[in-house]
Amino acid sequence: MPSPPLAPIDSPLDLDHLSRMTLGDSELEQEVLAMFAEQAVRLIAAMTALPAETGALAHKLKGSARGIGAFAVADAAATLETAIRIGRNQPHAFAALKEAVAEVRAAIATILKH
Repeated sequence: MPSPPLAPIDSPLDLDHLSRMTLGDSELEQEVLAMFAEQAVRLIAAMTALPAETGALAHKLKGSARGIGAFAVADAAATLETAIRIGRNQPHAFAALKEAVAEVRAAIATILKH
């Protein structure tokens, strides 16, 4: 009988992508997820006041998110980058990014409990 999935099908994480990126090493998956969760908190905190380096921080978060299969976070970070570049809707884009990060962190917490 197959094992149940680590997270729900509608998870904000693409677990198949994560497995491919970690070559199926479950310990590495857990380590990478924990590191991402910590990094995301630090980057969101650094972006809170929307300082000049927010675009670069969003870009960094986007790359990390893509690496673990958190594609909604990556898309939200890309949207924030664009908002900064065109000078419109930065607070809204940042709020959407914070929400996406919160969803992924909740999914990661559930996975790491197992």
